Amino acid sequence: MKIFKSAEEFKNYTKNLGKSIGFVPTMGALHEGHMSLIKRAKEENDFCIVSIFVNPTQFLPGEDLSKYPRRLEADSKLCELAGVDALFLPTPEEMYEEDEPSIKAPNRAGYFLEGFVRPGHFDGVLTVVMKLLNISGASKAYFGQKDAQQLLLIKQMTKRYFMDVEIVECQIVREKEGLAMSSRNVYLDNEQKKASLSISKSLFAAGATIGAGELDCKKIEGKMREELKELDVEYIAFCNRQFKEIEKIELKNSIILVAARLGATRLIDNI
Repeated sequence: MKIFKSAEEFKNYTKNLGKSIGFVPTMGALHEGHMSLIKRAKEENDFCIVSIFVNPTQFLPGEDLSKYPRRLEADSKLCELAGVDALFLPTPEEMYEEDEPSIKAPNRAGYFLEGFVRPGHFDGVLTVVMKLLNISGASKAYFGQKDAQQLLLIKQMTKRYFMDVEIVECQIVREKEGLAMSSRNVYLDNEQKKASLSISKSLFAAGATIGAGELDCKKIEGKMREELKELDVEYIAFCNRQFKEIEKIELKNSIILVAARLGATRLIDNI
């Protein structure tokens, strides 16, 4: 496995491969969810490349940038064992300069739900993803469905900027008890971990309610809140796949999203 810290050297490497490239951009602290993306990228492409970069521009003041889990040595070993061909490990100084252009998230889809709670977050996400996609020369880039709003915005960005890369969305990977895998799960103590299962239970309850024929979002939300009553819920949202809010479930075209806090840890999930 080759390791690069220079964007120019990494770009020259990928440019000269001459075959299909599957790219998995990450912020590290790799878990089984990340490994599932790497596995799929390897299966569908001639080369698999991964980046690890904790992107400062997507963190708001007071968020966990300094505390975000960093396990570079262990992550590098996991990538090597998984058969990754090249790993890109840039520094903030390599990715950003003091005065540079930036991308602004769309006014509607980028500034409600996650964008309302974390204004400016998606500006930073889209900026770094565009940089990484341009550097990587990827044929396909792989993202998990857990960050559903982020995924929509990345797909919109690559389409509207006419970028020659396919965004592949991959299913959420869950722990045995149902909690969606996240690098931030390491923040949870045993009691919080147990309480956090209410999030996935609420979504599974919503799915069961819809399966029984109930399509009214208010009634479905009521069932979900029964599961979530012990948590500090930031939002429960019902959207179609264009992220427009809905009052009734549109079968095969709807997303139900939850954000909740357990102490200082904020978790999101969807179905």
